[in-house]
Amino acid sequence: MDGDYVIGGVFSIHNYMHTVKHNYTTMPDSIRCSGSIDARELRFSRTMIFAIEEINNSTELLPGIKLGYQIYDSCASVPVAVHVTFQLSSGLDPVFYTGDNCSQSGTVMAIVGESGSTPSISMSRILGPFNVPQVSHFATCACLSDKQQYPSFFRTIPSDQFQADALAKLVKHFGWTWIGAIRSDSDYGNNGMASFLDAAHKEGICVEYSESFYRTHPRSRIQRVADIIRRSTAVVVVAFTSPGDLRILLEELSLKPSPPRQWIGSESWVTDPDMLRFSFCAGAIGFGIEKSVIPGLRDFLLDLSRSKVAASPVLTEFWEEEFNCRLGQRSATNKNACDGTEDIETIQSPYTDTSQLRITNMVYKAVYAIAHAIHHAMCQETQSITQCDKFTSIKSKQVLTQLKKVKFSQNGYDVSFDANGDPVATYELVNWQQSESGSIELVTVGHYDASLPVGQEFHINRNLTWMEGGTQVPLSVCSDSCPAGTRKVLQKGKPICCYDCILCPEGEISNATDSPECFPCSKEFWPNAKRDTCLPKSVEFLSFNEALGIILAAFSVGGACLTIITAAVFHRHRTSPIVRANNSELSFLLLFSLTLCFLCSLTFIGAPSEWSCMLRHTAFGITFVLCMSCVLGKTIVVLMAFTATLPGRNVMKWFGPPQQRMTVVSFTSIQVVICTLWLVLSPPFPMKNLTTYKERIILECALGSAIGFWAVLGYIGLLAVFCFVLAVLARKLPDNFNEAKLITFSMLIFCAVWVTFIPAYVSSPGKFTVAVEIFAILASSFGLILCIFAPKCFIILFKPEKNNKKHLMNKSQF
Repeated sequence: MDGDYVIGGVFSIHNYMHTVKHNYTTMPDSIRCSGSIDARELRFSRTMIFAIEEINNSTELLPGIKLGYQIYDSCASVPVAVHVTFQLSSGLDPVFYTGDNCSQSGTVMAIVGESGSTPSISMSRILGPFNVPQVSHFATCACLSDKQQYPSFFRTIPSDQFQADALAKLVKHFGWTWIGAIRSDSDYGNNGMASFLDAAHKEGICVEYSESFYRTHPRSRIQRVADIIRRSTAVVVVAFTSPGDLRILLEELSLKPSPPRQWIGSESWVTDPDMLRFSFCAGAIGFGIEKSVIPGLRDFLLDLSRSKVAASPVLTEFWEEEFNCRLGQRSATNKNACDGTEDIETIQSPYTDTSQLRITNMVYKAVYAIAHAIHHAMCQETQSITQCDKFTSIKSKQVLTQLKKVKFSQNGYDVSFDANGDPVATYELVNWQQSESGSIELVTVGHYDASLPVGQEFHINRNLTWMEGGTQVPLSVCSDSCPAGTRKVLQKGKPICCYDCILCPEGEISNATDSPECFPCSKEFWPNAKRDTCLPKSVEFLSFNEALGIILAAFSVGGACLTIITAAVFHRHRTSPIVRANNSELSFLLLFSLTLCFLCSLTFIGAPSEWSCMLRHTAFGITFVLCMSCVLGKTIVVLMAFTATLPGRNVMKWFGPPQQRMTVVSFTSIQVVICTLWLVLSPPFPMKNLTTYKERIILECALGSAIGFWAVLGYIGLLAVFCFVLAVLARKLPDNFNEAKLITFSMLIFCAVWVTFIPAYVSSPGKFTVAVEIFAILASSFGLILCIFAPKCFIILFKPEKNNKKHLMNKSQF
């Protein structure tokens, strides 16, 4: 249609170009399209006409100016797109002017199109040098945002860069980390998929396969891609394809059933109504351009009279395909002639379906954007009155300049371009859901707005239907998530999403799913059985509440009671010869020290404290030295007594009771000094032993100074050995008066116990170290009281007839 200013339009009304065979002997046929008509693309072209007519009837936009249009079919191929671009940019006049003044009346001011990215790239490379604006409604390749290569390119649909980011966030949102990817082998598919894969990698998503194909490829290539999809372990398939390409692949997949797949689609095909016939793709989700309403468009599309159809070859072809009849003699003879009863409102076709106006609105906005640019280039505002002079000569470069500044709202939809010629990126999340009638329909379930802050772009407001009509999000992972208590170990030679789950090593935990590492618990904590949390270690010490502690405490108290009873027996019979003959003062002092020895073992039981740690070792050391001093004193008394009976000897005056007391005090004082130095310089202290057992804490008393501890034990051992030697020397003295034999046996037991104590003490772990020490104290104490005092008590209590001086002085029997 002619006009004061002409706008060009290029649409992929057909999907194939007729193959021309060149024999180089005859003139080749002209380029023409083949295949059936794409009804949606036809709707796009008709929408352009509708918008231009709407503008021509407007009194606000370009008043008094008539816009014309020239619309071409690119056959979705680059050669045809390039051909029609040269036609549009070279002028529409049929006459070739040879003079200097070339006519500009037929030159287009701008071009709407093309639908595909690859043809749009070829067109833009031609139009750029001529400064002819190109506004695409459907070319989404991110590469077209490069203003150095495509300075005159604009679009009303967002760049694939935004869609790729949105798709990656969508996949991540549903927890899919193992996906397959297919793409059209074109600029749209290759660039879009490259952007998606880059975004997916940043989100930690792994791709099992990434395959490309094109509708003109051999069938073997299509079959190979289909077989890869069938054999793959990835349930989710992301398809960055054009509808024409994917249609070929889905037809191949429909021939042989494949495992259920969750399809994720780019806006190019996921909102195409013609694709909904592939029911096995039900549950597919993807991003589409926002659904819109264009008042009056449906009536315009349905207003196809017989004369209008007959006047347009494209409309004629469409009519004949839809109603399977022929208009005129040019049509196929195997069809019946159209009888005029055909009603376009009765057909179900993407052409008449205006319930999902998405890309159609992009065409509508593109036309209005060009009209506003022309308006600002030639019209002037004077006193709120717009005046446009149709005789004003403007060039496409002026329209290009004004197009960069365009900003308006049409039917509630904002239109503007950024520095790269791109609009604000907003999408609807659409889902293929099965209706009650069994057909597949598009349902909007959410939105994505790239202009919102990070993390707030994505919003879902309805339930989704997944593959096979499921309501649960399908799982698509290479390896199941590693539960807490395990860590991920990557499988050699495979992507990072493929891993094995290894149980955390002893002493370490992981408290998060898919943890890459385990970390150790703090020193006072230990993992639970599942190794997903750290629990406080159990505290261990020799307690009064446990069996071992109760037994040792009972023996300790029993020993003390036995000693007290013995002391009571001796006190009751203190005037008897057997008590008096065995140095009663040292005997009572020895019984007192043994009582303390038994009771000091109680300080080793219970939770260690600062005072108990200092008390247990020093009390044990001092009381045992007191005991050894008494035994040593008794042994010396025996020796001195028999030495004094020899003629000319009077040694007892040198070892009477005062000297005996002094001996006990002197030997004990040395141990007191050793213990005092130990407590002053480096005293024992309570500590938590975290090394003996990994899973529990042992409360014990650290020695502070090992030298102090072994000095105490060494001094006790020295006295014991000295006692043993003296007792051995006195063992052959007269029997009935001889106490040295009993002391010898008691010292033998004492030394044996403490000699075996040393290795047992060093090798016993935890609370058993304390138990060994208590056992040594009790064993040696019982050895002393039983060997020294039991025979005397037996005579006192059960053989009183032997408890007399005559018997004691008798050398023949005891």
